[in-house]
Order: sequence, then structure tokens, then C-alpha cells
Amino acid sequence: MNQQNNCDVLIIGSGAAGLTLALHLAKNADVVILSKGTLNEGSTYYAQGGIAAVFDENDSIEAHVSDTLIAGAGLCNEKAVQYTAENAKACLHWLIDQGVDFDKEENTQGEQKYHLTREGGHSHRRILHAADATGKVIQTTLAQRVKQHSRIRLFERYNAIDLICENNIDGGNNKQCIGAYIWNRNSEKVESIYAQKTILATGGASKVYQYTSNPDVASGDGIAMAWRAGCRVANMEFNQFHPTCLFHPDAGTFLLTEALRGEGAKLRRPDGSRFMPAFDKRAELAPRDIVARAIDFEMKRLGVDCMYLDISHKSSDFIKQHFPTIYQRTKDLGIDITKQPMPVVPAAHYTCGGVMIDEHGRTDVDQLYAIGEMSYTGLHGANRLASNSLLECLVYARAAALEISESLEPNNCFRKLPRWDESRVTDSDEEVVIQHNWHELRLFMWDYVGIVRTTKRLERALHRVELLQQEIQDYYQNFKVSNNLLELRNLVQVAELIIRCALERKESRGLHYTLDFPNTLAEAKPTILVAKNDSSTSLAPMVNRSADE
Repeated sequence: MNQQNNCDVLIIGSGAAGLTLALHLAKNADVVILSKGTLNEGSTYYAQGGIAAVFDENDSIEAHVSDTLIAGAGLCNEKAVQYTAENAKACLHWLIDQGVDFDKEENTQGEQKYHLTREGGHSHRRILHAADATGKVIQTTLAQRVKQHSRIRLFERYNAIDLICENNIDGGNNKQCIGAYIWNRNSEKVESIYAQKTILATGGASKVYQYTSNPDVASGDGIAMAWRAGCRVANMEFNQFHPTCLFHPDAGTFLLTEALRGEGAKLRRPDGSRFMPAFDKRAELAPRDIVARAIDFEMKRLGVDCMYLDISHKSSDFIKQHFPTIYQRTKDLGIDITKQPMPVVPAAHYTCGGVMIDEHGRTDVDQLYAIGEMSYTGLHGANRLASNSLLECLVYARAAALEISESLEPNNCFRKLPRWDESRVTDSDEEVVIQHNWHELRLFMWDYVGIVRTTKRLERALHRVELLQQEIQDYYQNFKVSNNLLELRNLVQVAELIIRCALERKESRGLHYTLDFPNTLAEAKPTILVAKNDSSTSLAPMVNRSADE
């Protein structure tokens, strides 16, 4: 019999969105945070750049809104953009109150003010940052606050397997979520957890690509689980490729922040010549989709492995002060960025689409919410503006917290959940099958569904995904769960959603560029996929996996 845990609020995901929501809610609720790895393994921890908000008297909310809409290539939800920009400063002040120490500088009057950087697509300096390790400072600060809170329980090294849903007891058409099945990676046992409210905050799905700036945990778990539960998803074709990931055999997935170009770094060919002015009048400060395509184009045109990012014309002291993490990391790899350019390639970085939510984070399934990178608010449109991602986490975590706090039942009567049945599955002796499928998926997604696409490539990718889904479905039904199996199952599902959205869009817009439809249509519409609402997504997520006692 599997162990059942109970709480008022279950938060699946432990990045900026999940931790912010937990701290807002813990005054009025018993909260459980589920973290797939240790608390600092998510994408937030590795975010270098910062958070966009209007702090400069020469800047304005209107300008932030305008920059976001332009970057989004006509596909942003203007209401969501306005709401996010208007609430940015208050959310940043909350973060500062939690103890986040953003960089400051002395102005001409001798006053201490926040040092603001400028990144691609922004018309003003509006990026608050902590040197070039902003995410690390935010994550560690919020994690410390969470660990100190008496009403927050932290489940580290737990995978969420599937949501547990049932028909709405009020007779409505919607299902409602009452918890989740979870896999304890420490004991390798499946448990369940009942919750009044369940919030998905699992981050993006960039691990579906061979080359990514994201940590290993970014495997699209929340998007896949929500889809299986019956939620709609939107705009999954818009995968942002960060233009400048360090190209070095020992660098792993080390990102070179957009702030480098904001502070004057130039992109160069191997011969030292610049190329961005030929692609866009904003040159290195063009939005990420344009810069990534330009780098990809030059690499393919010249038949070379990488381009180069050069900030060596700045003083050594300036570089070491503003980019200490990058300076030290590249120095360890034998590159002195005060004297040499950095080899760079684009890498999958951010999932602009996701699970559709309203202004309070509510999904199509009652009592189920989604926030952060895995959600679709309409803020990012066809391309995310730099440093709006952590901002979205903060703004929508607070919005969801307000709605959840008002709708929680004061006397939560915990219910018995259906048990997880492993009586018909065995231990796998074919882990190599998972590894093979894993590598195959990420490789053909990179080759066929990457920066530049064609209909033929997308159709080939869809065919391969469907074959993989059949194999993984059979594997999942016959063997005990493992981390690699759960992540692969979710990644294959997310890959299908990305490909189907890409096939639906008969134009090139923002991050979706296809050679078959190179022009942009006059009318911008989101791509929305509707899940099949059948019995397979109710109490029993898969056959052979759960049974009523």
C-alpha cells in the first residue's frame, strides 16, 4: 500500500514561481513543495541576467509594455502585458523585502540607486540584477525563507508522476484535481498526496532539444501532466533559442547573459568581422530570435562550429565587476574574456507557450493552477523579451496566491485517494532502451524542429514521435517507474505538442521560422490545442497503474 500525504496546497516545482507562491500562501495554509531534485537545481538558479521593471525616472510602464509587444511579434495578450508591467515594481520590492540584494551604484548626487542594465529589445535600462548571478541570489534567498517557515514542508528528490482528477462533485462539466501521484527518488517508492489546491510550477521543456542552456530537470513535466489531465495548451511552437551559449567541450550548458551585449559586447565571425548590423538595425541589441537566426545562418553559410562574442574592448575592471561569474568560468576553461572573444552557439532556452491559464493562474481543470515558464499567460507572444521571465513568475505567483487564499476551505477534510498498483509491473532490465529513445528524441527535435523549420521536417519529426510514444507507452505499462522513464514520457508528450503547434502555424512569426511559409500573416492568432477529455486522464492515469481499494 502506498503512503498518502495530505496538505492544503501542493506546489509541484521549486523555482522562483513555486517558492514565491509558497511564501505568499503559508500565512493561511499548510503547503507542500515538491522538488524533483535538490532545491537549487532548477532554471531559476542558473539565470544570469535579471528582472525587468521600471525603476528609472526616464523609463515608463508604457515603454516596457511597448517593448514587450514589439518583441512578441504581434502575438502578445495586451492585457497580460499591461498587468505584468504594472505589477513589476511591487513584486520586485517584495523580493527585496525577502532579502534579495540587487546591485546598486552611486549617482551624480551621491545617492545609492539600483544599477540597471539594458538587454536586447529594451528601449531603456530597466534590468535589476545581482552581478551576473541574479537567479542564484533569488533562489538561495527564497529557499532560505521557505526552509525557515513552519507551515511549509519540502519534499526534495520527488518526481510528480500524474495528477489525480475526478468528475466535479458539483455536477459541472469540468474535472477537478485532488492531488497527485509522486515518486520518492530516495526510497524508490510511489506515494500519493491529497491537496485542496494543486499548482504546477515545473518550468519549461528545453531538455527536449539536444543543445540547451537549461538544467537537466527542465523536462516539461508540468505541461505533459496538465495535458494528460485535460488542459489546453497554446503556442508551443515558440521555443526561444538563446543566441549565446558558451561553445566549449567542458562548458556543459553555460549561458552567456544577454547583459553582455547590453553592455557593448559585439558578435563576430571567426575572422573578427561583425555581422549583426547586416541583419537588423539594432545589431547586437535585436531581440533574441533575430540574433539566434543570424548566428545560425552565419554558422551554416561559413560551415563553422560557432561564432564569437567579444567584450574585450571594455576595461578589465569593468568586465570583472559586472560579469564575475562569466569571467571566472571562462578563465577556468582557458579563455581570458578581457583579451579574447568567447565562442558561442545558440541553445534551446525558454518555452514561450504552455498550459493556458487565466489572470489568476487557473487552468481548465478545477482546483489546478499553473504558473511560471510552463504556463501560457500571453505575456511572451511569439518571442519573450529578455528578463520578463522571472518577472512573470513573481507577478503570477502573487496573483494566484490572492485567488487561492480567498477560495481555500478553512476546515480541509482530507480524503482517501486511490492506491497505486504495481502488482503487474516488474523491474526493468532494459534501461538502454530508455537511453536510446532519449537521445533519438533530442537529436531529431534539434535537427527537424529547431531554429529553422520546414513542413517536411516537422512531418518527419511527428512520425518519429508517434513511434516513440508507442514504445514508451508499452514500457511504462510493464515496468516500474524511474526518473529517466518519467522524464522521457513527459518529453515525448511535449515534443508532440511542439510539433503539432508548429504544423498548425502557416507563417513565420517570432521564434517560429519556416522556409515553406516565410511571410508573416496580417492577423496574429495563438495556436491552441485541446486535450481529449477521456477516462485515461481521470483517477487512473494509466492502465495497470492505479486501482480503487
